[in-house]
Amino acid sequence: MLKQEIIDFIGGTDHSMFQVSTLQALAMGYNRAVITVEELIQHGDTGLGTFEGVDGEMIVVDGVCYRAMADGTVTRTSSETGVPFASVSRLCNWRSFHLEEVPDIETLKDILTLRVEEIFGLNSMHMVRIDGNFKRVCARSETGQLTHHVTLKEMLQNNQRDFFFDEIDGTLVCVYYPDFMDGINAPGWHLHFLSADRTRGGHVFDLSLYSGQAKMDKITRIEIKLPNSASFDTYSLKDASQDEIRQVEQGKKA
Repeated sequence: MLKQEIIDFIGGTDHSMFQVSTLQALAMGYNRAVITVEELIQHGDTGLGTFEGVDGEMIVVDGVCYRAMADGTVTRTSSETGVPFASVSRLCNWRSFHLEEVPDIETLKDILTLRVEEIFGLNSMHMVRIDGNFKRVCARSETGQLTHHVTLKEMLQNNQRDFFFDEIDGTLVCVYYPDFMDGINAPGWHLHFLSADRTRGGHVFDLSLYSGQAKMDKITRIEIKLPNSASFDTYSLKDASQDEIRQVEQGKKA
């Protein structure tokens, strides 16, 4: 579980979350490039998202953007790769703490939420990086499909694949959005994994952790880059199902 002592605390850093498009748009099928990977990493060194056509899961670590493919293998993405949806920030190590054995993802989310509550941060965004030794990581990714108005749920039902990593060192990127931002992004925690050797990863739907070191940033500003195309305005984003968004973005199968 969680050691109570705080190993490091640096207060008051005011920096931004940079988000590409909205989760409502992705959920309703807008999966075309809004910016490139090169543009994205100018705004943050840590984060997650996906690629044009929902072609794999994105993990940004140490300012490098990686793509987890449908078989769980990871490649470094080219700077020209298109990005339809992502959230990144500059990890400033606002607070860090040690994690002991964590049996499952819901326990981890509870621990992270407790840390958020301790700093009165439930209405703020948070970026967390956890470097650890994992007993198991249960993850998913998917192959791409350029479509018009085909929902994310429908795409994942056809293209999603699950896989498992056992006895593995790696990094979790964890993003938290508060409840009132539902639709802009998914409320609660959203986790992606990247192995220490940068060869395996994906969107995490369960895990068990032996131990790890967490770095947490509280973020109080957001910049959203919306698509600049006429087709974007043909999507009725208010029709996006919040239940479906939670299913696919919080790690549950569609």
